[in-house]
Amino acid sequence: MKDGPHIARIAALIGDSARAEVLTALMADRALTATELADVAGVTKQTISAHLAKLQEAGLLAVESQGRHRYFRLADRDVAELLESLMNVAFRAGAVRLRASPREPALRRARVCYDHLAGEVGVQFYEALLRQGLVQATPNGAELTAAGAQWFAQVGIDTTGLARQRRMLCRPCLDWSERRHHLGGALGAALFQRLLEGGWAESAPGSRVVRFTPRGELALREWLAGQPQHSA
Repeated sequence: MKDGPHIARIAALIGDSARAEVLTALMADRALTATELADVAGVTKQTISAHLAKLQEAGLLAVESQGRHRYFRLADRDVAELLESLMNVAFRAGAVRLRASPREPALRRARVCYDHLAGEVGVQFYEALLRQGLVQATPNGAELTAAGAQWFAQVGIDTTGLARQRRMLCRPCLDWSERRHHLGGALGAALFQRLLEGGWAESAPGSRVVRFTPRGELALREWLAGQPQHSA
């Protein structure tokens, strides 16, 4: 008798091209309707319904009904982290799309990747953390340094509390438009939330785009320079 999780079933579900497109689209942490997902996957509404039912049955998708509409999103953070890992492996294996980046400049500059900041700004910030010794690369990804914990405390992020979460604290996430990494994990999510709460950035309604306010642009420049003067 064979014990343990049946990973082949999950791998087969994700491996279908239409379902893979659906899951990738939902990495923006926006709930989408079946019609919207059918357009993304390039299939009919009838076909997408069958795909969504399989993904939901496997626990990969959650659905919420509002009026006549049903909205789909990733079931939980574990699913998003699995997809992030697959994207990293695909990139290393050379399985990349011919279109290198989003057509919309605003999406290339800053956008949401599940619950953290991606795009040019996200990559620049992660590379600044590495350059300043606030985060260091490890064989398993990345880890926060003592100097980094102090820096994040200056911008109002309690890394000690984050480290107690089940989620990985500091996770490099491959940015599919920049082909370099941005900051994911609990720290990346906390940073993005801090940007929103501080009024430095906002998510554009109905879009993955993240826009920075004038105050946010100033704070961002200081953060990239390792001088978080506008942390309050």
